[in-house]
Amino acid sequence: MELTPEQLVAEFQDAVMELYFARKRIAHLEAENGALRRQLAEAAPGDGRPGTEA
Repeated sequence: MELTPEQLVAEFQDAVMELYFARKRIAHLEAENGALRRQLAEAAPGDGRPGTEA
């Protein structure tokens, strides 16, 4: 299937928007992951490494 120049531009713009929102979601998930890791570290004895429990 061959696309017209206008269709190619529209497809490119859609891809750019998908990438933008995917990056925002990744940043949100990384922040959430960091917060959960901090909570886990505070709740668990030791420094979080295996074999370092008090």
